[in-house]
Amino acid sequence: MTPAGDAEHTRLAQANAGEQPWRSWGPYLSERAWGTVREDYSEHGTAWDYFPHDCARSRTYRWNEDGMAGVCDDRQTFCFALALWNGQDPILKERMFGLGGDGGNHGEDVKEYWWYEDSTPTHSWMRWRYHYPQSAFPYDDLVAVNAARGRDETEYELVDTGVFDDDRYWAVTVDYAKASPTDMCIVVNVANRGPDTATLHVLPTLWFRNTWSWGLPGRDQVPVLRGGDGRLVGEHWVLGQIVLQGEGDPTVLCCDNETNTQRLWGLPGRSEYPKDGINDHVVDGAGTVNPALTGTKGALHYQLTVPPGGEMWIRLRLTLTSPPPGNEAAPLLDLGREFDRVVAARRAEADAYFAGLTPKGASRDETLVLRRAIAGLMWGKQFYHFDVEQWLGGDPASAPPPAGRKHGRNSAWWHMNSFDVISMPDPWEYPWYAAWDLAFHCVTLARVDPEFAKQQVLLLLREWYMHPNGQIPAYEWAFGDVNPPVHAWAALRVFEIDGGRDYDFLARVMHKLLLNFTWWVNRKDINGNNVFEGGFLGLDNVGPFDRSAALPVAGVLEQSDGTGWMAMYALNLLDMAVRLAEHDRAYEDVATKFFEHFAYIAAAAYHQGLWDEGDSFFYDQLRLPDGSTVPLKVRSVVGLLPLAATTTVTSRTLGRLPELAARLRWFLTNKPAYADVVGARRMAGDGLKRRLLSMVGPEQIVRILTRMLDEEEFLSQYGLRTLSRRHLDKPFTVELGGQEFAVGYEPAESTSGLFGGNSNWRGPIWMPTNYLLICALRDYADFFGDGLMIEHPTRSGKKRTLNEVADDLSDRLISLFVPDEWGRRPMYGACELFQTHPDWKDLIAFPEYFHGDNGAGLGAWHQTGWTALVADLILTTRR
Repeated sequence: MTPAGDAEHTRLAQANAGEQPWRSWGPYLSERAWGTVREDYSEHGTAWDYFPHDCARSRTYRWNEDGMAGVCDDRQTFCFALALWNGQDPILKERMFGLGGDGGNHGEDVKEYWWYEDSTPTHSWMRWRYHYPQSAFPYDDLVAVNAARGRDETEYELVDTGVFDDDRYWAVTVDYAKASPTDMCIVVNVANRGPDTATLHVLPTLWFRNTWSWGLPGRDQVPVLRGGDGRLVGEHWVLGQIVLQGEGDPTVLCCDNETNTQRLWGLPGRSEYPKDGINDHVVDGAGTVNPALTGTKGALHYQLTVPPGGEMWIRLRLTLTSPPPGNEAAPLLDLGREFDRVVAARRAEADAYFAGLTPKGASRDETLVLRRAIAGLMWGKQFYHFDVEQWLGGDPASAPPPAGRKHGRNSAWWHMNSFDVISMPDPWEYPWYAAWDLAFHCVTLARVDPEFAKQQVLLLLREWYMHPNGQIPAYEWAFGDVNPPVHAWAALRVFEIDGGRDYDFLARVMHKLLLNFTWWVNRKDINGNNVFEGGFLGLDNVGPFDRSAALPVAGVLEQSDGTGWMAMYALNLLDMAVRLAEHDRAYEDVATKFFEHFAYIAAAAYHQGLWDEGDSFFYDQLRLPDGSTVPLKVRSVVGLLPLAATTTVTSRTLGRLPELAARLRWFLTNKPAYADVVGARRMAGDGLKRRLLSMVGPEQIVRILTRMLDEEEFLSQYGLRTLSRRHLDKPFTVELGGQEFAVGYEPAESTSGLFGGNSNWRGPIWMPTNYLLICALRDYADFFGDGLMIEHPTRSGKKRTLNEVADDLSDRLISLFVPDEWGRRPMYGACELFQTHPDWKDLIAFPEYFHGDNGAGLGAWHQTGWTALVADLILTTRR
């Protein structure tokens, strides 16, 4: 027997060794498939309008599926999710509702409340929770009020509609416990929080993803679900036989996962009982379910009448019972003592696993935040299928896409063919991967599942993702957009967290990143002066104009962040080459190449005018055709990011790599102009000489940190703002091409729709850039030790070491999630329900970004991808 504390690690080891496929089933079912680029076959790329929420219950998805509390296999052959009906809504609650980019006054926004409460790395134990109103869900009210509000008004949320008044809601919890990799014990708990007896319809639903309706050669075979005796039995030629069995005597309902063409377009369809058949039968009593109890979608229908304050449970079991073809008699599944034993054991093993992970210095509240962050990260793993060439050309059984599609969105990425489980930024608002988001996800993933983290880092570098020209795809809406080059940084972090031994992983990453680095040099340094452009770079609305669009005047936008990213990229590749060269001297040549490339880039930032000596800050600048420049003196995170371009080389490393040491000496002797970025040296307490390689030299570090740690500029009670607060009273303005452009400090959602309206960094606190700057401070501390003390906060008279400053910034970010001295979590702002109600106040979400002054959570509400970095901060600072 494996001790409980080691059980999850044993499962991970079995999965990594290929002995047991513990990762094969998981929460890989998306929270939203409608309104996505993959499902958009419109002429002008209007994804939200082409496939809106109202169509989702009736139209079959082409590329993936969605559902609530959902799980599926890693090929999404089958899907399982929960559907609910309160007896009042016009439709079943099968998926989360929200507004698209044009419907919300600040862009996309989900209008539901659910939480990822738990998950181990192998998904051996998981918990999901949802609060469902007992009155009719206010779909029309949410649409109308948000449409009427402007950008200068707050969003109208579900809690504002009054549907949770008097606690008239259901608290629904779903627990999953794996008895084996393909055997899940499921417990659905339904609690009536209201003052009256109420009835809830609960419909655990099993279906097959539709792969047969698109007219593709050899892919027309249709699986089957058969219902009866409180269970569903599925047969699939690849999966085998799968059984969903429920306790009690539920009504079995079956239909087909086919489009209801009659409802949508007034045309006859492939099935008499299409996808929304169960919905229409339960809500309207229609004869839209198959009386023969067969189909490709089925549900077990429970009607639970619960007294006020009471709760009820449903036990379910979902099991792969035989390999293909799976057409033999299905066995009965245990829902008794053995079932209860599995659930209790997996819960206890999860408790033991997280107890072993949590540092002793973490408080009770921090322990909860850590576990919830990991849970959200695990639930954010999604099955992602997208064959771009097939999407561009259309399917044989469907109308051909508009001709303009071949020259429109993502048309240059025809080579991409995704069929993987990927860590997503947010399963509802961003249910598709984004390259630089994923890099941050992997840092925290490596804390609990380093093999999966490494696989994710490598994935986007594979030939079916990376463009033949070396570009890494950015995100689904525009693969060709430019994300910051943080993949090398993430790979190094994952390598170190994993113990610093997997040199094969590091070499595989580096070989592909050499192609990407070359793409950057060839494509994003137009003038060949080692000062880089890049455009978007993840900072959507931080400048006076859209950096992804055409400039308002002729010229080139030379970016401080783009140049800083590339200096950091060169140092990351230098670090990789140095580590690899100690095992294979062939990499020493590569190390010297990136040492020199870093020096050229870092020095160019000063020589080409990005550094403003008077302001002690880096700024973007417009370089006009005549060679003159227009500095864009926006004091933003753009000017802080060069701090992240730093590393330290020790005398021990140079002793092991004599060619690198010789080249460094030659460089400093013959090119003294670069001494500021590669010249600083000091003797550390361990007797090793250290040399600092940094885009921000020793003289500039204190000056720029004085800006960064100023409470009147970047430093807030809850971390670093994206834009200096000095722009509140002094907005930056510039006139270009007869137009005036301005940037002012806005601590919450921006009132500018410059970059689409929902991702605007004009003041909020943002976890990824904070994390990068904290890491940079620790890198500088590694060089300077306690010999460099910084006034923190600026003008406070308190001197602190760089590690102490990093710890304090970490504490400020952690404090967003934990109750303050008044028992209020800053992230929940002024919402009393979330702050004080005993059933809500300890449920933790992970917002996309935070109010720059009061810390309230903003943007996407389940952005546990990058916001899960708070878990890494807790693990680092409390260890």
